[in-house]
Amino acid sequence: MTSPSRTATTFPPPIMAAKRWVEGVEFPPDRPLINLSQAAPAEPPPEALRQVIAEAALSQPSAHLYGPVFGLPALREEVAEQWCRAYGGVIKAEQVAITSGCNQAFCAAITALCTEGDEVILPTPWYFNHKMWLDMSGVTAVPLPTGPELLPDPGEAEARITNKTRAIVLVTPNNPGGVEYPADLVESFYHLAQARGLKLIVDETYRDFDARPGAAHGLFTDPDWPDTLIQLYSFSKAYRLTGHRVGAMVAHPSLLAEVEKFLDTVTICPNQLGQIAALWGMRNLGQWLAGERDEILDRRAAIHDNMPKITPQGWQLLGCGAYFAYLRHPFDIPSDELAPLLVREAGVLLLPATMFYPEGEARGARELRVAFANVDRPAIEALFGRLAGLGLPLAPNGGSA
Repeated sequence: MTSPSRTATTFPPPIMAAKRWVEGVEFPPDRPLINLSQAAPAEPPPEALRQVIAEAALSQPSAHLYGPVFGLPALREEVAEQWCRAYGGVIKAEQVAITSGCNQAFCAAITALCTEGDEVILPTPWYFNHKMWLDMSGVTAVPLPTGPELLPDPGEAEARITNKTRAIVLVTPNNPGGVEYPADLVESFYHLAQARGLKLIVDETYRDFDARPGAAHGLFTDPDWPDTLIQLYSFSKAYRLTGHRVGAMVAHPSLLAEVEKFLDTVTICPNQLGQIAALWGMRNLGQWLAGERDEILDRRAAIHDNMPKITPQGWQLLGCGAYFAYLRHPFDIPSDELAPLLVREAGVLLLPATMFYPEGEARGARELRVAFANVDRPAIEALFGRLAGLGLPLAPNGGSA
């Protein structure tokens, strides 16, 4: 019998599946669709940044040609300089690679670290694209269950380490849970990885929307950080550059030498116009980005303000931060059936937690992800009003085990 292809080893893209739930459904003018499915800015970059992109397209011939595999030297230097100021420690441009989005940075890191049959520890609920790439790479994703506050336990992680383990992955602020991992927790995972000769991959796609002042962790202050830490980042969320696909990886140059093989084979170089935009944004949009962060934090506050509308039914807010609220629902219906029902009955599109857990995991049936970055306070209020109005049968004991 022929073995399945690499892509056949994983599930279909969840966002595409969720979008199909909307097909053929009519939403009346007084109850338009509230789309809470995708964690990506829905608006274009600010006009000043769009002007920079337009001028580069017209006046810089090099913007249309192949560039360096690791990205524009000036952008790599800017990342290194700003990261040094933000985190402390020493970060050099040669330790920075610009990638075609943060997803590619993750894929490149895994490809450089792992071979078929290796293992990588992922806290659950996990970011589904991480799981998909591990599947397609022949790498086993080892689930690390999180506690009631969606925080992973380093001791539980250590118990799952085998001679095939190559890395532990953390996403903070978390997707899908929204939780901001405490600095001491991140550092505990770092020391665990360091002691066991593993890599710690820290995906900080949403770092610009962390509610805490100052650095989220102190990992870069360890002079030996390159031996253990791989940090991933996305410019897409900060500057609304999702369509331009610009991300970054910060890692040891010896690892980047392996990453270079992957990047050169897959994309050859990152998007030139996107890099020009990211560099200009880093140098000129600090105040604008602070305003974007304030808006996201206000929407986060709106989630908390409106939770009392649905807690009497048994809803629970398990996590909230960056772009996400993560809810436990009270109904006698699994989340993968509830989510498409919400489109039809309430005009709400969000994702069931079955997309963020191993198949058959009981917690996935009781939880939902709300991506609130593209909805304002009035829409958030409308969301909770619609959820409060659901007349669905409640699960026995609120669905608890």
